[in-house]
Order: sequence, then C-alpha cells, then structure tokens
Amino acid sequence: MTNRGQRATGWMAILATALLMQGCAEKPAGPGPRIFNADQIGGAKTCVVPQVTPASGQETRVELKIGNDGGWCGITVSNGGKPYAAGLLATGPAHGKVLIHTVGNDTRIDYTPARAFHGADAFVVKLIPGDATIRVSVAAGPP
Repeated sequence: MTNRGQRATGWMAILATALLMQGCAEKPAGPGPRIFNADQIGGAKTCVVPQVTPASGQETRVELKIGNDGGWCGITVSNGGKPYAAGLLATGPAHGKVLIHTVGNDTRIDYTPARAFHGADAFVVKLIPGDATIRVSVAAGPP
C-alpha cells in the first residue's frame, strides 16, 4: 500500500471512531449538557434516594436505600444549575465506596456497597463552593 493509501485508511478509521463515539451520547431535547450512556451504566436495580437541594452552609440529611446487586446508587445535586467545583468526602463509608463526579450540569455522589454487604452504612460529603454538607445514611439490602 502506498503512503497515500495508508493516510486515507488512517483518516477513515478516525472518522469511523468519531461517528461511533457520537452514538454514545444521548441527544438533549434542547440546549444543555450532553450526558453519556457511560454515566448511567452500572446502577443498582433498587436505588431509592429523595430529591436533594443542599443549602450553602447547611447540613442536609439523606436516606439512601440500595439493593446490593453490585451496582451504585447516586445522589444528584446542582449548584444553581451547574455542577459543584468539588465534592470532598469528609467521612467515608465503612462498608462501601463513594465516587463524587460531574454528570452534565449536576454533581453526582455514587455509593457502591461492599460485595455481599447488607446493613447500615453512612458517609458525609462537603460541597464546594458554599460549604454545603450532605450526611448520608445508607440501608443496603439484598438485590
């Protein structure tokens, strides 16, 4: 194959990859953030969390109920329609793990219980800016 043929093949591969990646994003109804399917995969089948609106300088208590099938359960919060700059895990859970990350215009706090754990757990997250605190009590049950 000539150099020209190799370059054409390379560009076709890049174009095909870009088109495939576009299919990973859900198309928003209007202007706004793109939320990727990867942000939704792996959730627990049973996840019960109330809507949370943290207030600056205040503590918000949240009760999270999850069926432990290996998936996560997420608490979604926003700072006036945009994600928080940071979420700090002030107190970690004893029987699971927490991931704090941005999904679209929100900050999501995902809790995943340890394998085969059933019972009570808890953790505390501080959100910046504004120093809002979210104190989470977890009830993990069978799937």
